[in-house]
Formats: sequence, structure tokens, C-alpha cells
Amino acid sequence: MTPSSTPSAATAAGARPTHHTVGEPLLSVRDLKVHFPTDDGLVKSVDGLSYDLAQGGTIGIVGESGSGKSVSSQAIMGLHRGTRAQLSGEIIFDGKDLLTIGDEELRQLRGRDIAMVFQDPLSALHPYYTVGNQIMEAYRVHHDVSKKAARTRTVEMLDRVGIPNASARVDQYPHEFSGGMRQRAMIAMALINDPRLIIADEPTTALDVTVQAQILDLLRGLQTEFGSSIIIITHDLGVVAEMAEQILVMYGGRAVERGSVDDIFYAPEHPYAWGLLSSMPRMDRVREERLRPIAGNPPSLINPPAGCVFNPRCPYVDEARLGCVSKPPAFDESSPHPVRCHIPHETRREIFQTKVKPTL
Repeated sequence: MTPSSTPSAATAAGARPTHHTVGEPLLSVRDLKVHFPTDDGLVKSVDGLSYDLAQGGTIGIVGESGSGKSVSSQAIMGLHRGTRAQLSGEIIFDGKDLLTIGDEELRQLRGRDIAMVFQDPLSALHPYYTVGNQIMEAYRVHHDVSKKAARTRTVEMLDRVGIPNASARVDQYPHEFSGGMRQRAMIAMALINDPRLIIADEPTTALDVTVQAQILDLLRGLQTEFGSSIIIITHDLGVVAEMAEQILVMYGGRAVERGSVDDIFYAPEHPYAWGLLSSMPRMDRVREERLRPIAGNPPSLINPPAGCVFNPRCPYVDEARLGCVSKPPAFDESSPHPVRCHIPHETRREIFQTKVKPTL
């Protein structure tokens, strides 16, 4: 059974009801900061992140490890509550600020309206409980139903995400599932309550390419069926090319570029995005030179460099006449899409056309 072959009751009855005003984003993140006090200093994991996501839309958040991708998604889920993390800004979901609502209201939203597919399903699933019991629990927390009804719903979801012989697999433990099946089970758990927002954190990490393609097809099919919005977090540009409509490029805890898939892949503006594209293998053409990694190391989030956070690794610092090392750049409003860079737009375009694009 394919994910889209059997429409849910919700889609059979028409579009699922939503409560946000038409034209407003389902999710709006505004100047989000997530800082962690440590003995060595304040770790600024996310430092002023803003973006919008429409109902039914998909945004891909890309960047190296440590850029703040997962930390920002955990803030949306409220997973930093009860820790030493210092949060500020706004996370508006369906008109509610997730940073200020009460714990009980957040618990009602989490799992029902907002769900997350975690990066490592083996560590996210409890080893002592069957996969079915864990998915049933996620369902019964938000629905007053019997164990029998929850089990029926769980088997249905496992079948829908492509788990073979779901009625028997429901009683197996996580270690009895393969990596791809564990990821499918995590997706079933995330979708069991028909959430309006799904956060997929590195959903294809450590999976072979065939299973990766199946997982992405599964997410696309289920998104079409349920009408959910998706945030897909990854360091793999190939994944966002497959899944996303909008791309947010993060570096050093900040968004450095936002745009459509076409903007980022065919007309990128930020030198960091150029570096990501230059280090990505291409299967549609013969490369005449080796892949070029981005020189240097990611910045310290305790003592970030002055000015543009990317300036120590940027090969084009001189093009901005030292502005890169003196003050952090704001988003360039003259650019066709938002980008944080001191290099003038016309100069960036010339660099891309003459130096970067020929090597991609």
C-alpha cells in the first residue's frame, strides 16, 4: 500500500480545518535566540533567526554541524524548557507564541499539532518498549480511546508508512527493525495525530541511498495526504532539492541567506552558499576538477569572529573593503532575495558568474 493510495478520513471529508487567518504563515519565527551558559562562556547556538512557513509548505534548513539547525527546531518543540537555555524572540504557531504559553498548553500542541522526526531513531525510540506501544502512547495522550482502538490506528499507520506485515511488526522492539524501518516507525509516530507541522531532523542520515529516496517519497506523499507543513533540517543539499520550496542557509547560529530552491541553487548570493554548492557532487555532468571543501573550521559560538561570522573562511573578504571584519552584516535589501553579506550585490553577481558558477 502506498502512502497516498488510501485517503484519510480528514482528506476524504475535505481539507482539514485550520484556525489561522488566510495569508498569514502557520509558523513565524522572529529573532529567535537560544543561548547556553557554560563554564567557558555563553554559547550562542541560535542568534537572531527569523523565517515564515505557510500551511502545507516545506522549508529546508541547511548548514554545517553546529550551525544551529537542530537547536532551533528543538526550541519550536519546547524541548529547552527546564534547562539552563536562555531563549528570546518569538515562535508564533497558529497565533500562539510557543515561548510564552504554559507548559500544559504546549504539551497539548506537541505531538498533536507539532510533531518531530528525530535524527537518530534508535536513540529516540525506547529499547524496553515495543514500537507499537510507543506509537499507541503518542496517540492515546491526545485521544480518549481504548487500547484496542489505539492499536488498530497504530497498525494502520505502520502499514501506511510502508512497514511490511504491520499487524505483527507492531509487537516488535526497535532493535528488531532495520534502520530504514525504524525511521518509518518514527514517521508513523509523528503522523499518528495528523499534525499540522512536521519537523524532520536529518531524516535520511545513515540510510543507504535507496532507503533515503523511499523516505523522501514517503514524506512527500504523506504531506500531500495530510496537508502538513514540513521543516526539513539537513546538511544534504540534495535532500532539500528534492523536498523543499524554500531554503534557509544557516551559519554560526544565524541565517545568512533565504530564498526559493531556484534562488539558492541557480543564483546564490552568499559565499557560504557558494562553498556548500561547490562541495556537493553532481551526478548530471562530468566534473573536470576535484570537489572544493570550504577552507577553515566552523566558528566558535562562544567567541564568534567580529563582523561577519563567515569572514575568517571567506575568500572574498577584500571585495567588501574590510567591512566584513568590522560589523555584522544586516540582510541586504537590494538583493533579489535576503542575504547577509557586505559585498555589494553587483559584485557578488559578478563573482558568482565568473568565478563560482563555472566550477559548479
